[in-house]
Amino acid sequence: MSAKRQQETPTLFAAAGLDHDAPHPLPDRLRPRALSEVVGQDHILGPDGALTRMLETRTLGSLVFWGPPGTGKTTVARLLADATDLHFEQISAVFSGVADLKKAFDAARARREMGKGTLLFVDEVHRFNRAQQDSFLPVMEDGTVVLVGATTENPSFELNAALLSRARVLVFHSLDAAAIEKLFAHAEAVEGKKLPLDAEARAALARMADGDGRAALTLVEEVWRSARPGEIFNAAQLQDILQRRAPIYDKSADGHYNLISALHKSVRGSDPDAALYYLARMLDAGEDPLFLARRVVRMAVEDIGLADPQALVIANAAKDAFDFLGHPEGELAIAQAVVYLATAPKSNAVYTAFGAAMQTAKQAGSLLPPKHILNAPTGLMKSEGYGAAYEYDHDAPDAFSGQDYFPEALGRQTFYDPPERGFEREIRKRLEYWAKLRKERGGSR
Repeated sequence: MSAKRQQETPTLFAAAGLDHDAPHPLPDRLRPRALSEVVGQDHILGPDGALTRMLETRTLGSLVFWGPPGTGKTTVARLLADATDLHFEQISAVFSGVADLKKAFDAARARREMGKGTLLFVDEVHRFNRAQQDSFLPVMEDGTVVLVGATTENPSFELNAALLSRARVLVFHSLDAAAIEKLFAHAEAVEGKKLPLDAEARAALARMADGDGRAALTLVEEVWRSARPGEIFNAAQLQDILQRRAPIYDKSADGHYNLISALHKSVRGSDPDAALYYLARMLDAGEDPLFLARRVVRMAVEDIGLADPQALVIANAAKDAFDFLGHPEGELAIAQAVVYLATAPKSNAVYTAFGAAMQTAKQAGSLLPPKHILNAPTGLMKSEGYGAAYEYDHDAPDAFSGQDYFPEALGRQTFYDPPERGFEREIRKRLEYWAKLRKERGGSR
């Protein structure tokens, strides 16, 4: 149908007189029309941003956008298609299956034959199973589509390694207070009216958005709907009107990092009461309990380590318990793990040893392990001395041969120095005993 014919033919909504009067939500009306209008993602779209550099070449590779909701992933994908003259096709992994993917791929192939490329935007791409994710590989490799997948989950855990190897991951950040304020100001300019809020209420409204640009504009619309002529809301009134509590701290700013730091240091400092207090504050503010559970696991391996090997077991069990029970019952499991860790003996010996080993590995280069601990599957390797004089520890007294396992050019190193606390007291005894046997049996060989 020609453009002229399309203009002459009224749509069903236009014929009913509803085309121009149909309401559009504020987030839709204020959707950026150019990449320069996107706020809060300067690390990607700024002068030296990854996408800016990519667009300077007028070429685009497959991408995975990882970030929380309302940070502009869909908008940026659409604008990228415009900027690179690609057809924009969008599907959602929530509502699409194999038949939908095949249809999208076939349409892209037909388009390609006509000289038009396709940017296939897949929302919630992590919801596709492994086989469905694999179906993207051929069309990515032959250039049928430029895939842009969006996910709120960690791609390293949720996406196939094969898919990830063919796409670049770009991280979208939650919008900070400055970015949310830009959205407020833009909304006021477009609508031609000020938000009926005092300074404290305006700051509270930004916190309520919780780094989500779409939520911020939806809240703005709710405020305008609720305000009577001449009315100005303070923070308490705003909370009553919106029936939404402003978070105690902004999860994307200093308050978030201050409290998680306080929780971690309270556990490290063996103060279960302070640790419970900061845990409660973060949960009360709406922090994701799984974020806290992951941090508790980190505490177990960083600050307790092998002083109490059960600490990691307890921390992982708390994470699984929350997954199983959900909110609010599962939060008690996290609290239990926090108390266990705070009252456990502390050791960062493994943490320190691993750091030292990493540094030595980087500095020493690619040294060959001693030949006596290398396998010799071929005659040539045997003739070179691979596997020669290897002593099978289980055949040695005390199941300990005392051989040296470090590269000869490096010499023996000591990284792990367990303290005499908790279970590591027992580990230290074992290491000292083995050191004594090694010395007696000539372990330097």
